[in-house]
Amino acid sequence: MSTALKQMTVDEFLVWAEDQEGRWELHDGAARKITPERIDHVRTKGEAFVALSFASRRAGCDCEVFGGGGGVQIDQRTVYAPDGAIVCGPKLPDQAILLVNLIVVVEVLSPATAAIDHGRKLSGYFSLPSVQHYLILDPERRVAIHHKRGVGDAIETRVLSDGVIRLDPPGFEVAVEALFPLL
Repeated sequence: MSTALKQMTVDEFLVWAEDQEGRWELHDGAARKITPERIDHVRTKGEAFVALSFASRRAGCDCEVFGGGGGVQIDQRTVYAPDGAIVCGPKLPDQAILLVNLIVVVEVLSPATAAIDHGRKLSGYFSLPSVQHYLILDPERRVAIHHKRGVGDAIETRVLSDGVIRLDPPGFEVAVEALFPLL
């Protein structure tokens, strides 16, 4: 099937993607293959998962931390595959493909995805009422960009190379340094 010619709904995409090699996203009806991850990307994604999992457990949050793998449905023609997410509330069924009740979404920057991560994914993730925080991690500069839902339609942004990020909700802090591999 040529994805360049066929526009898909989320339901069609989920069925189609199960038979494909590699990871895919659906952008406004068009399937897009996710480029292979560089090692710095993989390391950062792993460290972020460990740091967020530890901080969530330490705070006693009723949340599950995912290190990638699940999809996030933005609308009927868009599904993103974030590098990490925190889902709170009822545990997702084992056979689920889509993550719901997301509170935090994490993306690790790569040269191929930077514009999308800072643009359409930023607005897409915050179009979901449950999303309170969007962390963009830059492994090259070791910087965390923390977008937080503010009052009304405002999105507050902080760029941090050290210190802590307060994720409330769900109610914990994580050190910026812990999100990146040791030097």
